[in-house]
Amino acid sequence: MGQKTHPSGFRIGITESHRSSWFAKTKIYPKIIEEDYKIRAYINKTFSKANIALIQINRNISQIEINIHTARPGIILGKMGTGIDVIRNELTTKLKITEKLRINILEITEPDQEAILIAQWIAQQLEKRVAFRRVVRQGIQKAKKSNINGIKIQIAGRLNGAEIARKEWIREGRVPLQTLRANIDYAHTKAQTIYGILGIKIWLFKGEKIDI
Repeated sequence: MGQKTHPSGFRIGITESHRSSWFAKTKIYPKIIEEDYKIRAYINKTFSKANIALIQINRNISQIEINIHTARPGIILGKMGTGIDVIRNELTTKLKITEKLRINILEITEPDQEAILIAQWIAQQLEKRVAFRRVVRQGIQKAKKSNINGIKIQIAGRLNGAEIARKEWIREGRVPLQTLRANIDYAHTKAQTIYGILGIKIWLFKGEKIDI
């Protein structure tokens, strides 16, 4: 039996850091976790076309800082640059957040080096009924052009409308999942096709961090 572990959670404190950074007492701990989830869900749903790769949430006593890493910051900012105010007002009214909100938009200059953005692109292509083998090859080419050391793509479900669901994967270069110092960017998403849901997983190997 294979015993799998999450590549990012496996490396927290070594090459990865927590997506949320705060400290809370036991009584309010569940409430803050739920609040973080709702913040991320709102931003991802509202700006689904903004190619958001990461949402970091940092909290202190009186302020919540939200860092949004996106490849298309213009979609979030809006034409008049009022997008941040809209997010702040919506989160304050819908989630009843009393702390001061600080929202930072950080642009991703190399979107093909982010696993979640490649996964989202593959999902969009599969939903357009493009053959999955062709999409996987194109995804690998996108990653290789951005000087990635290795990539592994796995797609599972009713591939090309087959009656029986199956799983297929392909790897280019090195993807050392058991090496803790390896900087592995992992992402998973779903493609809603007319035949059913296809699961997409991507592992990107961005090199090793020696000074850990």
